[in-house]
This record gives sequence, structure tokens and C-alpha cells, in this order.
Amino acid sequence: MLFKILPLFLLALSGNVQANLIDRGNGFIFDQDLNITWLADANYAQTSGYDLDGKMTWSEANNWASSLTYGGYSDWRLPTTPPEDIVSSGFNKTSSEMGHLFYSELGGVAGSSITTTHNANYDLFTNIQSDFYWSATSFGGPDAWALNMNDGNQLHGPKNFESNAWAVRSGDVSAVPVPAAFWLFCSGLMGLIGIRRSAQ
Repeated sequence: MLFKILPLFLLALSGNVQANLIDRGNGFIFDQDLNITWLADANYAQTSGYDLDGKMTWSEANNWASSLTYGGYSDWRLPTTPPEDIVSSGFNKTSSEMGHLFYSELGGVAGSSITTTHNANYDLFTNIQSDFYWSATSFGGPDAWALNMNDGNQLHGPKNFESNAWAVRSGDVSAVPVPAAFWLFCSGLMGLIGIRRSAQ
């Protein structure tokens, strides 16, 4: 019996490991590609009651994210835009954390709102706004980077503009490691086999 169940369990594990976005439960979505964890609620500033509509200036959004404590973690921040992306605005920018989420993970299409054009990963999240989301990265002077979830355009805008904020943190949240889960499963299975044999 063990030899019939074990391959199925290993197959399930391998399928889970291949997924780029992993629902860790309790409002955490882990992105294996970038080794970051997103809040599942893309408008948590509003749903938590922190802000009436979730829209904040760039400074307010950064302050909200850095002061956020959620699920026992207090190292939240806004997503970043790397140097290779900050030289120009435009579509299909996937090296920024928000651009990677829009195009690579959620299946967004340039020119289309993520709320209408997306893949199944979209359903891992709630309250995604078809609007601008701040990046933590300043453009310099009065502007900062943002990504428009209405069309996938990465651009910079005035820091005093009120836009949405989506919290992310580096790394994974505490989860049962696959080897530990595997040994827990096997020891439980062996226990069941032992109980069945002693009952015969």
C-alpha cells in the first residue's frame, strides 16, 4: 500500500514546487521566482481601515508599508523597481517586482486591465485595483515609479499623487519545509500501516 500512495504524494509535492506563486495561507502569497511574499489583499490599506480608499501619496504609502505588522511580520515594504527599469517607462517591464507580478505571474497583457485579462493566479489575490500602484523607488526629485494595473504601463509620476499601495516583504513566511512535511507524512503513513497490521 505504501508503494501505491508514496508516488502520488511525491507527484503532488513536485507539482506544488513547480508553481511560481504559492498560497501560504493566512493572506500570504509567496513568489518563488523573486523570493518575496505579497499580501494577498492588494488593497489592505483600505480593508484594514488604515486609509479610507487605500490611496496615498508616495511618502504615505512608504510609511504605511514600513510600519505594517501583519501575520507576525513587521518587515513589509513597497515593491521595488531596479536600475535596469528606471531608465525608461513603458510596457512589458518584468524586472521590477510589480511588473514581474503583472506580466509573469498574473498573465497580464500590455494595454489590458489585469482585472479582465489574467491567468488563474489572479484568484490567489483579493481587491486588486485597476489603477496605479506605487513602487518604493524614487525617480528623483518630485517623482517616483509606479505601475498601472489598468494597462501594465510602468511610469513615473508626482510623489504627491494619491495612488494604491501593495505590501511585499523579502523572503518566504514560515512554512513547513518540504522534507519535514514529507517525513511527517511518511511517519503517519507508517503508523497507519502498523495499526492496520496489528488489527489483522
